[in-house]
Amino acid sequence: MHAPTPTPDAGRHLAQRDREQMNIVIVGHVDHGKSTLVGRLLADTGSLPEGKLEHARAICERQGKVFEFAFLLDALEAEQDQGITIDSARCFFKTGARDYIIIDAPGHIEFLKNMISGAARAEAALLLIDANEGVQENSRRHGYVLGLLGIRQVTVVVNKMDLVGCDQAVFDAIEAEYRGFLAECGMVPQRFIPISARDGDNVATQSSRMPWYHGPTVLEAVDLFRKAAPKRDQPLRMPVQDVYKFNLRGDDRRIVAGRIESGHFAVGDTVVFSPSNKITTISSVEAFSAPPADGGEAPDVVGITLAEQLFVTRGEIVSHLADRPLVSTRLRANIMWLGRQPMVPGRDYKLRIATIEIPCRIHEVLSVLDASQLTTSADRREIGRHDVAELILETRRPIAFDPIDRFEATGRFVIVDGYDLAGGGIIREAVADDVAALREVARRRDFEWAPGHVARADRVARSGHEAGLVLVTGPAGVGKAAMARVLEKRLFDAGCGTYLLDGKNVFLGLDADMLGAVDKAEMLRRYAEVAHLFVDAGQIVVSTSNTFGLADHAAMRTLVGPQDTLHVHIGDDGDGEADVVLVASLSADEGAAAVLEALAERGWIAPVAPPRPVT
Repeated sequence: MHAPTPTPDAGRHLAQRDREQMNIVIVGHVDHGKSTLVGRLLADTGSLPEGKLEHARAICERQGKVFEFAFLLDALEAEQDQGITIDSARCFFKTGARDYIIIDAPGHIEFLKNMISGAARAEAALLLIDANEGVQENSRRHGYVLGLLGIRQVTVVVNKMDLVGCDQAVFDAIEAEYRGFLAECGMVPQRFIPISARDGDNVATQSSRMPWYHGPTVLEAVDLFRKAAPKRDQPLRMPVQDVYKFNLRGDDRRIVAGRIESGHFAVGDTVVFSPSNKITTISSVEAFSAPPADGGEAPDVVGITLAEQLFVTRGEIVSHLADRPLVSTRLRANIMWLGRQPMVPGRDYKLRIATIEIPCRIHEVLSVLDASQLTTSADRREIGRHDVAELILETRRPIAFDPIDRFEATGRFVIVDGYDLAGGGIIREAVADDVAALREVARRRDFEWAPGHVARADRVARSGHEAGLVLVTGPAGVGKAAMARVLEKRLFDAGCGTYLLDGKNVFLGLDADMLGAVDKAEMLRRYAEVAHLFVDAGQIVVSTSNTFGLADHAAMRTLVGPQDTLHVHIGDDGDGEADVVLVASLSADEGAAAVLEALAERGWIAPVAPPRPVT
């Protein structure tokens, strides 16, 4: 009986369900022997399929080369023709301890994106250094990338020891140099192993040519990598992929769909959606063409229905109350930039974490590291191609996320510049923003809210539209009040429950005890809480005031709820935080029509026909 072919399908056959499985990646500078090592591992563990060896020999003969173990791995025609690994090839082998999916990632700097893509799937890493060439620029860069991706289990393999006469002094010098570099990056390698992948020294068996080395072989070292706790046993994280609503034949289900990245839940569990702080219980677990289940666990892709018909959106994260993700508009992160243009402050980018994509900017560049020279600059304000940096990113709205040392799926991100995937990184921690204190106030309020027997979702179901706040802002004299009044009337005529919340009325009534006092923060809090009550009652609140500025608008969103707020800015000055920007030259009717269209696109209301002309 022959060993299975090292393909994804064969890997599933090779990996028995009752055996532990681990993903490891092999990285290193180009031509340092990654593919050769993988080929040797396949050969020495009896994982090669029938005909693979002959196929590799035929390729070598066609290219006029001496047979290399690397050709046992090279599966891409482009790689075989060019002689370099250009993608992240995957193959499978097993030891007595567990089954392995091993990823051979490219070392050439031009294919750094491919290397990152491969390494991102790994639980541990083997990093190769050529004993004859020593530590190269990409050796440093790849080491930093592993740290950037949160891979802490790293064994450094010093290959081609045969080319330096198996000299211990050469090995010791490389270990000292590279261990020092990794220490500067905050990483501690598990061990260094001297090998010759071509000849098999210290790969599967101890080498007689290096009697001075007394550590494990490569195969023994991979078995020493620790397997992380099963994702099922970790706290619940389910990023919302989409929400499906049915309205045919009396089916009024709203199914929240997503992949369970970690943890598990059961029907009847109380869960919270972040960053919206909406709390409910799970009513059912749905699957296509299958009976409802009693629960779900990582890595299931499921749909759930909720006890209340909550308005939740793609990108929110489902968790249990006891262990929620972080929420902020600012996060401290490590990033590697691969874009053709430098990453600079003031430019808008898109941040992708799990299922959310949101505009972001650099709030502050903390440091930029030249990985090739191991020099750090705290003065640079832009991040160039292949640079790595520590920075604070700021998103347009609050998002939910986790530090990388707690969760991988919600602690890693990519940056999109225009249409290009331009960078990636890991989240270290949340950074307090200007409304962090108010966010905590809103969180406590929402968690301790005392509901009646008629929930907001019930009111929304009866009215036929979602509830929310239309926050109309802009400088004085641009027609905010006129447009807001027309908008309220148009909504009312369309059958929507709506109310115009003018700041003046709140100040004359609820704030009567504060007239003459200067406590703008308290006035804002009261104003926002009134709006929040109306929204909870199922109304579309149209709000306008000249009293509050740009910073106050963020506070308003926080207290009412970012998901429940549509920010409309009128004026030619622009507002990058607004959802809808209307030029001041628009009439009140034209502005109201544009806002109605935005509300329909967001799904709050059905499309509203224009008013009939007066005859």
